[in-house]
Amino acid sequence: MREHVTDAAASVPRRNPTWLVATIAGGFGLFYAYAVWNALGNLTQAAPLGLNALGWIIWIFATVFPILAFIAAFTVGYRGPALHLALVMLTGLALTAVFWLDVVAYTTTRTSSLLA
Repeated sequence: MREHVTDAAASVPRRNPTWLVATIAGGFGLFYAYAVWNALGNLTQAAPLGLNALGWIIWIFATVFPILAFIAAFTVGYRGPALHLALVMLTGLALTAVFWLDVVAYTTTRTSSLLA
């Protein structure tokens, strides 16, 4: 009977401590927040120039995308081991960086098509 209880206790997956999940998410969250802050800064600099609909869509999506990437990465990784959470958060951050480079490249080369 005792062996059955030990086997049942061993089969229960061990969860990460909340402080560890919060520390990993918070550390990566600062980098995601930096991406949001940059996009917001560029949006506020471009808005007085008179953006057309495409310009507004690009800059608003550039502001929202890091938030969505953070939520998706956290949702996928928070139940797994701490290393998996960190890797998923790093992957989301890399995806955000690639998206940010695409936005910067497009807005730099096609500035006239974004203005009204």
